[in-house]
Amino acid sequence: MAASLFPLPFLFVFLLNPLSSTANIHKTNNLLKSHLFTEPTSITTTHPAHKRLNDTPPTVFFEVTKPIDVPNTKPCKHLILQHDFASTYGKPPVLLNYTPPSHCPSQDFSKIVLEWKATCKGRQFDRIFGVWLGGVELLRSCTAEPRATGIVWTVRKDITRYYSLLVKNETQEFAVYMGNIVDSTYTGIYHVNVSIYFYPAEKKLSHSDHGFNNLASGRDSKADLILPISRNLPLNDGFWFEIQNSTDSEAKEFKIPQNVYRAVLEVYVSFHENDEFWYGNYPNEYIIANNLTGFPGNGPFREVVVSLDGEIVGAVWPFTVVFTGGINPLLWRPITAIGSFDLPSYDIEITPFLGNILDGKTHKLGFSVTNALNVWYIDANLHLWLDHRSTITEGKLLKHESKPLALSLVSNFTGLNGKFLTSARRFISSNGWVKSSHGNITTRFNQHFGYSNLMEMGKDGDLQIVNQTIKFTDNVSFRKPSSNVKAFKSLKNFEFDMYSDYMDQGNGTSLSVANVTLGFNEKNVKHAGLGFASNFLRNLQNGQGVMVVKNNLVQSGMGSTQQEYTYNGSGFCYFRNISSSNYTILNDNVGNTCSERNHSHLGFGLGRWWQFPARRASLASELLNKYHDGVWLFYRACFMRGCSRGFVHVRKLWANKILCNFFSFNISNRT
Repeated sequence: MAASLFPLPFLFVFLLNPLSSTANIHKTNNLLKSHLFTEPTSITTTHPAHKRLNDTPPTVFFEVTKPIDVPNTKPCKHLILQHDFASTYGKPPVLLNYTPPSHCPSQDFSKIVLEWKATCKGRQFDRIFGVWLGGVELLRSCTAEPRATGIVWTVRKDITRYYSLLVKNETQEFAVYMGNIVDSTYTGIYHVNVSIYFYPAEKKLSHSDHGFNNLASGRDSKADLILPISRNLPLNDGFWFEIQNSTDSEAKEFKIPQNVYRAVLEVYVSFHENDEFWYGNYPNEYIIANNLTGFPGNGPFREVVVSLDGEIVGAVWPFTVVFTGGINPLLWRPITAIGSFDLPSYDIEITPFLGNILDGKTHKLGFSVTNALNVWYIDANLHLWLDHRSTITEGKLLKHESKPLALSLVSNFTGLNGKFLTSARRFISSNGWVKSSHGNITTRFNQHFGYSNLMEMGKDGDLQIVNQTIKFTDNVSFRKPSSNVKAFKSLKNFEFDMYSDYMDQGNGTSLSVANVTLGFNEKNVKHAGLGFASNFLRNLQNGQGVMVVKNNLVQSGMGSTQQEYTYNGSGFCYFRNISSSNYTILNDNVGNTCSERNHSHLGFGLGRWWQFPARRASLASELLNKYHDGVWLFYRACFMRGCSRGFVHVRKLWANKILCNFFSFNISNRT
């Protein structure tokens, strides 16, 4: 349908794929696509709506996160890139030369922050993109989907851990890849500025703060050298490796200096196409028994497996990032889903294995994904700490244990209805010593993983409920003879719950209800002798959405999102309770003192939404009832005003007063 037929700024969605024509098959795997809401872009300059569009300020999109703790000094701004990403899909990354800033009065920086700022207007899908320096990935992110009046969003990321790379006194290649398509349908061009802010230290820094007494978690410590474990140029894509299926693997050869005393591998992961919504993929036995085609399978469990010279050294069980067009795009406007603007990276301590790779020879790091469908984007950064008082260190792997993945599926289904419980667990452990000028330090590292996914299919496949929990713990400890143990522990709990219901309304029209809960919870604990420190993050997000689809177009929709973000650290705390509905912020309550207890002005907290699935099913029913009640009230009001002529055919569907005005305006201008 041509955009010119819809002169008011009203939302529509073009689905990536047509709805399945197979009868009685749940539409979740069509609903769970990166959908595209579209708004009119072909309005003549003389049309009154044109002025309204141009006069409306762009909507600010954002991801809720804590502010970066920066020193009380004036930063040096280093503008790196200004670029318009139009038809860039399948083309090389944008490349330019990078050198550290020379205009800063001080060259000692205690904080370095990357800022991505972008604007877009028109219609466009969400696009994955990455930022690299010398092949080392600095940021993995997803674009926001624009609207006719325009959007703007900013991502600020603390990149101080890449200090040695950012201040290296040589010219390096800075790269950004975003595969965008611009044509008569997808009109959105992303206008991007990338800057780096260098914050001078408030007091002179010591650059000799290495060794046992200053060991920290990999994320909180600055390595001396960072090697890219990514693809090499030339490329017509990002630097990431592409994992296409469960038997596919990718690897990169590397060689490290012989005076390394610590090594941490930082892994970036994102999932797309048939595995974008892997947590809702059907078990293969369900697909085969019901003779289904065109539905992603291999069940709902995925893990990234990392190997060193063919031996498993760690794993990543990723957080379920929902991109800005996923499930129901109205859920993520303007509050985007957790992690979508700054995808998390994951650290694996490989110090115990240094004894195997300090030989001056080439070695290989590899990646694979259990149960993968196309496609996963994976690369990594190898952070290395060097012994500046020695040219050679030595080490030995004392013990390594990688138990096989324990994966089970319990199914109970008849036809298209049933329940499936998928469970998994894994344990990986290693310890080894490294002898350097800092002494003989033994490092132990282990990972404990647990996973549960309860999936329920109902209404002959039109209803899907998913309750998924991922729990994993990373432990790393450093022991030096006659010294206290330094230990770091990270406990993560990732929650994903979804209620998705498809209802056929007749005349080629359907109604889709989707309620989603995301939870990213993390606690970090540090033990050093008698000292103890910890911080924790509780980030919970809940959304409820409805979409009306007719002839493969989402004709209308509504989405509401609530989020509660709580961070407690040593001397710094941050709290934000925020909610939105269809682009409008309803409530925003912020606190930053550890003793402050914050409550929403509207009286809700995410805890009351957390009962699932019974509460979620009830919420969906309530939402649907309110939706239909609202339809009748607005239909009656519209009818009394004489606009029923265009409204009568959809009176059972519309629940927004704008729709009545939209149809009145549209009919009067087309008859």
